[in-house]
Amino acid sequence: MDAPSIIAVLGSGETSPSGRKAHDYLMSRLQTPVRTVILETPAGFQPNVDYVARKVADFMEHSLQNYKPVIEIIAARKKGSEYDPDDPAIVDAILGASYIFAGAGSPTYFARHLKNTRAEAHIRQRLREGAVLTLASAAAIAGGGHAIPVYEVFKVGDDPYWAEGLDIFSEFGLDLVIVPHWNNKEGGEHLDTSRCYIGLDRFEYLRSLLPASAVIVGVDENTACIFEFSADEVRVIGKGSVTILHGDDVRVYNDKETFSVSSLRTAQPATSQG
Repeated sequence: MDAPSIIAVLGSGETSPSGRKAHDYLMSRLQTPVRTVILETPAGFQPNVDYVARKVADFMEHSLQNYKPVIEIIAARKKGSEYDPDDPAIVDAILGASYIFAGAGSPTYFARHLKNTRAEAHIRQRLREGAVLTLASAAAIAGGGHAIPVYEVFKVGDDPYWAEGLDIFSEFGLDLVIVPHWNNKEGGEHLDTSRCYIGLDRFEYLRSLLPASAVIVGVDENTACIFEFSADEVRVIGKGSVTILHGDDVRVYNDKETFSVSSLRTAQPATSQG
């Protein structure tokens, strides 16, 4: 029997010990062997895209042996190519999966090449049927209604703006903006790379551009935020915290704490539980 519909977003570290802890929790909700698919789409533009997906698959096969994962890599890399996300021969395996994973790459590329495709439709269908969808890093950003264009702003120098996301959480009545790498410190003392490399100042400007309904979910690195919709519960697992922002309301939840999915619809303060 499949678990109730779950979406997990990882701030980073999908193949780290913290990531293993999150995967372990999620797969424990599923029937063994866990039929798993890994989407290549987020990194579909990279010459080493096959390595990116294979690294995750190898990690799952070796670190999650208790669940006997049967893994298929979905080479849905680019619309209009030989690896088209609309090709049934490539993407129909999603319909047999109980665990769906997408991770590193570009959030804008992922959203652009998955949106309104057969692959996206299959993912949404499986979510409604009770599958687990795990989104890490770039894929986590793209899962929200508005997506930070990280490469375009941080690397290319575009003025900050919101790109269109996949808005997967709308399936459950939520208007969420997902920001992984919330507490990133790679820039050291002289460059603020928090808020997914955008930095606090630019991120505050981006906040001002969001509609009033949008709720920001900031996920620290090596941390998972797990939405269990049928239980009306959001659970935090990992080394860091999850920060919820809506207007002037700021809430922070740490490892093993929970809050309600409903609180994200109403944007009212919720009581955390240890």
